[in-house]
Amino acid sequence: KDFELWDDVGLNIPKPPDLLQLYRDFGNHHVTARDVVDASVGVEDDELEADTPILGTIPVFETTPQSIEQCLIVQKLEDQISVLNSEKWSLMEQIQRLESEIDFLKNENFAVSTVYGVTPHPSLKQVPLTVSEDNGRYLDIKSSENDNKHGNIEETSLALSAEVDSRISKDDMLNSVPSKETGKLSSCAPSSKAAVHFDKPNRKLSPAFHQALLSFCRMSADSRLGSEVSRIADSEKSVMLMLGRCLPHIVPNVLLAKREELIPLILCTACLHPEPKERDQLLHILFNLIKRPDDEQRQMILTGCVAFARHVGPTRVEAELLPQCWEQINHKYPERRLLVAESCGALAPYLPKEIRSSLVLSMLQQMLMEDKADLVREAVIKSLGIIMGYIDDPDKYQQGFELLLSALGDPSERVVSATHQVFLPAYAAWTTELGNLQFHLIPTLLNKIEKLLREGEHGLDEHKLHMYLSALQSLIPSLFALVLQNAPFTSKAKLQGEVPQIEVTRFPRPVSPLQDVAVIIGSREQLAVLLQLYDYQLEHEGTTGWETLLWVVNQLLPQLIEIVGKINVASTACVHEFSRFFWRLCRTFGKIFTNTKVKPQFQEILRLSEENIDSTAGNGVLTKATVPIYATGVLTCYIQEEDRKLLVGFLEDVMTMLSLSHAPLDSLKASFVELGANPAYHELLLTVLWYGVVHTSALVRCTAARMFELLVKGVHETLVAQRVVPALITLSSDPEISVRIATIPAFGTIMETVTQRELLERVKMQLASFLEDPQYQDQHSLHTEIIKTFGRVGPNAEPRFRDEFVIPHLHKLALVNNQQSVDSKRLDIATHLFESYSALSCCFISEDLMVNHFLPGLKCLRTDMEHLSPEHEVILSSMIKECEQKVENKTVQEPQGSMSIAASLVSEDTKTKFLNKMGQLTTSGAMLANVFQRKK
Repeated sequence: KDFELWDDVGLNIPKPPDLLQLYRDFGNHHVTARDVVDASVGVEDDELEADTPILGTIPVFETTPQSIEQCLIVQKLEDQISVLNSEKWSLMEQIQRLESEIDFLKNENFAVSTVYGVTPHPSLKQVPLTVSEDNGRYLDIKSSENDNKHGNIEETSLALSAEVDSRISKDDMLNSVPSKETGKLSSCAPSSKAAVHFDKPNRKLSPAFHQALLSFCRMSADSRLGSEVSRIADSEKSVMLMLGRCLPHIVPNVLLAKREELIPLILCTACLHPEPKERDQLLHILFNLIKRPDDEQRQMILTGCVAFARHVGPTRVEAELLPQCWEQINHKYPERRLLVAESCGALAPYLPKEIRSSLVLSMLQQMLMEDKADLVREAVIKSLGIIMGYIDDPDKYQQGFELLLSALGDPSERVVSATHQVFLPAYAAWTTELGNLQFHLIPTLLNKIEKLLREGEHGLDEHKLHMYLSALQSLIPSLFALVLQNAPFTSKAKLQGEVPQIEVTRFPRPVSPLQDVAVIIGSREQLAVLLQLYDYQLEHEGTTGWETLLWVVNQLLPQLIEIVGKINVASTACVHEFSRFFWRLCRTFGKIFTNTKVKPQFQEILRLSEENIDSTAGNGVLTKATVPIYATGVLTCYIQEEDRKLLVGFLEDVMTMLSLSHAPLDSLKASFVELGANPAYHELLLTVLWYGVVHTSALVRCTAARMFELLVKGVHETLVAQRVVPALITLSSDPEISVRIATIPAFGTIMETVTQRELLERVKMQLASFLEDPQYQDQHSLHTEIIKTFGRVGPNAEPRFRDEFVIPHLHKLALVNNQQSVDSKRLDIATHLFESYSALSCCFISEDLMVNHFLPGLKCLRTDMEHLSPEHEVILSSMIKECEQKVENKTVQEPQGSMSIAASLVSEDTKTKFLNKMGQLTTSGAMLANVFQRKK
């Protein structure tokens, strides 16, 4: 009855007695796949789970129409699946039998030909080793007996049975090559191959006995590894498939430090493997090969990726390599993200152009904006530079410019440096091709600088100014290359005959090869020819029709000169930046250009002539940053004798005009500071100052005296002894008291910086003459200048000079100030004394010096402050009280390091009060900075 129901739903399976008895015995129990296959086919199918229901629960008895109707559909579908599986295995068996018979016939024919061609040993028979056509991958050993065809068929059938068992075993299904690979490789397997012969004993044992006998050899073919070992690949693709299966198991068992040795195997397999999924797995292994790859390991992986890209082409690079990069773009280890950033640049030449300007550019932009590791962003910048060298979509120009600004403003110096070395030159090259260098990139940066200066009247953002100006400086080589390539003589630039040599110092040293003008032009030889024609054109034929150079002369230079006039001359950093910019501009464009195009424009604005001494316009320009930038950025470009004379003359004129017009000396000081940083200009500056020392005007001599203070710190002691001190001694005896007073800061700086004993004694004698000579007793300005100088240089001066000269004379000045009848002068001196004592309190002071000079001086100062500045008096009283208490109790400990007794005597509360009061006082910032400075 049940089998009739099965027939109704289309279950077309044989119904042997075993199956009939099965259903009679089991009744309402589940019928499983194993039961059905065992009963119907007679072979266990390991591909099906033993407990998988094939028909569900079919009640043989007590069934209802509703339950039968619900089961019919499920039964029909599952039955059809079973039928298809049965048909599949039946067909496979037939195919295998046919292939085996074909192999047998081929082997038999080969063996016959061998018998007739070669006489074998009478006691031996040859057993051919042939290629098994059933899988197209492996060499199987098959025996044959030429005198017994049935025996051959039987033996082949046994081998086939073993092969079928192997195919349908669960382990082999999980670990063997997919059927798709088998189909692909069967076509590439050799259809016939020379047989390998083994000696066969002349015995009459049955094949079954041989098989049973050989079963005692301990070989393992059941495991994954055993299966790989027992089968030998006989083609390139078979080897690739074998590597694809084995490498995922090999990699985890190799030491991390040695895994890069696997890179060639992984890449070769990934290149040649026929299956996309396997290739993806191998490339995933490559990018995850090392947990945190170091620089050398990353280079090895990148080299492999480039080799892979060259081999497979852009389509596969996009489809297979880029996804691996994308997966690790947010990896927790920076080394892995670094690998991704570097890969984007290394693979750029091998990607489709659409992908370069879309996906890869977006990946790099995301990493630049989001990654917190400086090294990763640095690699991103370098890869962006490479991308800019290959991108050809003009619509991406603005996006590139925004990325450039982000990179220039990065907080990491490494990233900014990489931007100037790689990204900016590459972007400039693309900008030049688009025609935007002169009409967008440079003008935009200039406009941003002007905007900064307009908005920074109350506080300039010097960081942004540096950012934009350094970018302009890095664009100078590209601008000059553009001028050369668009010159009227470009068509004449032919490499003929002997090529002229370029001077080694012709161009500033580039920060990277991409900023080398020769690299931008194409070769050093081509550049040499163009430079020769360039100089000749400027000197003899002019700039008519030379649009790119005319833009530099008529638009760029005037705008730059206007900008430098707006800079705060007191900003040393800004002056230095613009000075370096003009220096590089002039050196790059050459001496003829500098002399004929740059200098005249500056001279026209500065108007250095006697008639402008009283002119407000002329003097106004001389007080701006235009003076130091012209002096240090333009006039120092070339160092021939005539160039040095021009620089000396300019500085002398500026010093004269500023002095005679009573103008601020900030521009002259900025020039001296910038030039004084280079020892090559020390002699030149001393020449300028000597001109001031012997000048007929006391105003000029006074200016020269003050300039010596700036120069002393950087000048060698030999020059100080031979050139500076004699000049100051000369000025210290000047008829004008103002000139003599102006020398005091310079003398103090010498005491602070020089170590030669004889030199220090000469300076000490000169200062003593100022303090002890009766003619200076009522010179309030001189006393003020000396006290300020003592407070500035005392903490850093030679200890003996401080103990024997500075502190005792401060005591005397404090004592004299008590007798001052003019309150304004008295308060002025007292305030400067307070600052000096505050600075000196951080120095080591001996007990005798403390009792005899330091404390008495403080008491005199307190007397002044009681009447003139009570807030100062509170601090002084606290200091004096504790100093006296410690000295009286003789509990002053030996000083440690350079900490002073005075500092150690002051309690924490007193120090707190002192600092709070100091913040409320209107005192010199320089003095306050030295209050708690230790002796150097």
